[in-house]
Amino acid sequence: MSNQNKRNKKKWIKRLIKDYPVFYQKVWLACLDIPKGKVITYKELAKMINNPKAYRAVGNALNKNPLPEIIPCHRVIRSDGNIGGYSRGIKKKIRLLKMEGIKIKDGKVCKAKNSKDSKK
Repeated sequence: MSNQNKRNKKKWIKRLIKDYPVFYQKVWLACLDIPKGKVITYKELAKMINNPKAYRAVGNALNKNPLPEIIPCHRVIRSDGNIGGYSRGIKKKIRLLKMEGIKIKDGKVCKAKNSKDSKK
């Protein structure tokens, strides 16, 4: 998707979510920046919106996502690698993540061998 298309998509989504709390809007719009095939933690998303201690509130906002087919909240996981919750159900979240190439074992996202965390 070109940068122009991304900007147009964000504008369109902003119009659709304008009646929701500003905090929710920030969380949902930040989700649009998570690339397909990647995951981040609730804590990392909280940092992205400059509210690093609000990771639980981020989870609550994601649960209220009115456009889960468009705003990819399924790409946000817990810090321990557990996939966390999803408003459409855990099975659907796992299916979506697997469709994007994310490996999951026993309810946790498997780290790539070359990831930063595997070097610890």
